[in-house]
Amino acid sequence: MAFVPPHDVFTADGARPRTTAYICHGILGSRQNWRAIARALVRARPDLRVITLDHRNHGDSGPTPGPATLAACARDLGALAEATGHAPEVLIGHSFGGKVVLTAAQLLPAGVHEVWVLDAVPGPMSAAEAESSDVAAVFAALAELPGPFAARADLGPLLRARGFSEALAAWLGTSLQEGPGGWTWRFHLDGARQMLVDYAAADLWPVVEAPVGPDVHLVRAGRSDRWTPALVDRLAALRPPAHAWLMEKAGHWLHADDPNGLLRLLSATIA
Repeated sequence: MAFVPPHDVFTADGARPRTTAYICHGILGSRQNWRAIARALVRARPDLRVITLDHRNHGDSGPTPGPATLAACARDLGALAEATGHAPEVLIGHSFGGKVVLTAAQLLPAGVHEVWVLDAVPGPMSAAEAESSDVAAVFAALAELPGPFAARADLGPLLRARGFSEALAAWLGTSLQEGPGGWTWRFHLDGARQMLVDYAAADLWPVVEAPVGPDVHLVRAGRSDRWTPALVDRLAALRPPAHAWLMEKAGHWLHADDPNGLLRLLSATIA
């Protein structure tokens, strides 16, 4: 039986949306990270229905049987679309979710006309790049901070003491849940680590640079550590149906660093 991810559906009050957009979160995130953006987006664009979901091993999905891969997550999105009756026309993915939506554009039936990839390099990462990335630093910190915590507010000082920003600490705090023993993480760290390995190995530039297919929008965060000069040049050389955008003020977690800028870009540009 197909795995149908936990999800939320957002529409503006009284609206009759014509287009459905799915938002796929990044590694160690959850659909809760995108609730504010989803609500603001449907207010700005009442023609949109926005669906957020929890990837396997994340959020309310819990530890999930089966492969911990991009392809599995893309098939989960397809199962969710079938269960809700809302076919995906716009796919939006951040970081790990960016490669999920590129994979879904290949695997799902025709009908996707826009794919938004938020600060995810489509190509593979070397072992050295993976080990030195900011996400690797977060994994290392979480290994030292398994929880539980007496209060959600206890997490911020612990992360800031390890050099992480207040915005990132707040974002990670949304992945804590309260239980009888205190506040615990809402992701399965070992499963998430396997998913990250598949993410690092995948090369999805062929989807981005295909001469036909859905419009692909690559959004680069100006303060992200992912984009080498060679990759920036590759973005500059993109031709339709691929498009490149820059959010200068944001780091990798651009929805936490510059949510208003992201909302302006999406609401003005989604067809």
